[in-house]
Amino acid sequence: MKALIVIDQQNDFCPGGALAVPEGDQIVQRINALMPEFDAVILTQDWHPAGHSSFASSHDDKNPYDVIDMPYGPQVLWPDHCIQGSMGAKFHMELQQDRADLIIRKGYNPAIDSYSAFFENDHKTATGLEGYLRTRGITELTMVGLALDFCVNFSAVDAANLGFDVTVRRDLCRAIDLDGSLAAALEGMDKAGVTLA
Repeated sequence: MKALIVIDQQNDFCPGGALAVPEGDQIVQRINALMPEFDAVILTQDWHPAGHSSFASSHDDKNPYDVIDMPYGPQVLWPDHCIQGSMGAKFHMELQQDRADLIIRKGYNPAIDSYSAFFENDHKTATGLEGYLRTRGITELTMVGLALDFCVNFSAVDAANLGFDVTVRRDLCRAIDLDGSLAAALEGMDKAGVTLA
């Protein structure tokens, strides 16, 4: 059994959004076209409360893209984005949401960010996705979406470490590429055994 995992294909990560990934909207139709090839389609959705600790605006004298130390490790501070219930948090209007078997929301704990579809950034607190996949008998995962060097990367590496067969479709992802983050992510995924297609 195989699943397509569509990572954070949301308005705030598309052009015009609060944390826009270049060309983030240009992959939506091709992601839709891929959905019928899979036994399950899972969407992830960044879902932050206002004032989230990963927002630069929550820290005095800090700017977006500064890095601070949090109890769970280094944290990039982001512009306010994907606030629960906001237009920015909604999926891109062209994404075929009706095809989704499951929507995993992440980043809703105000004290900790969550890039991965599997764990919050402490690498311990689970989202429940692993259990869902195992009970469905799904062993092969293909990941697409935004952003390749952050949420797709963390999700793919965690999935590989959990023993899933993971493919990332680079043509159906877009990256932020913050201070070399794309090259580091590609190297890390390759080391973890992720297939970069």
